[in-house]
Amino acid sequence: MEVSGFLRAAEAQGGFGMVLRKGEPDAGTILLVIVEKQELAVLYERLPQLDGSRKWSISKRQVIDNKQEFEDYLTRRGSQDPDVWIVELTVVESERFVRDCLLGT
Repeated sequence: MEVSGFLRAAEAQGGFGMVLRKGEPDAGTILLVIVEKQELAVLYERLPQLDGSRKWSISKRQVIDNKQEFEDYLTRRGSQDPDVWIVELTVVESERFVRDCLLGT
């Protein structure tokens, strides 16, 4: 599922999404910031597995004591990789969205 598909999926489940940073259209890494009901954000990315596959995994969680650190991390990732996409999705049920849209891909 590509960026536009994630945006449509969030909208189909009653949420919305926005592209925070555009990356390389064909080969850029996609980072998904998922927020449920304006709570703390969770960052997902497809990470390489031992068997050679790439699985969506949590790579960072926003913490209540230091929300800015999460934003700083996203900024650093964008600076380190000019091809990276950063997409924020606000969803009604993050568990269902992850199960239906990430774990199935």
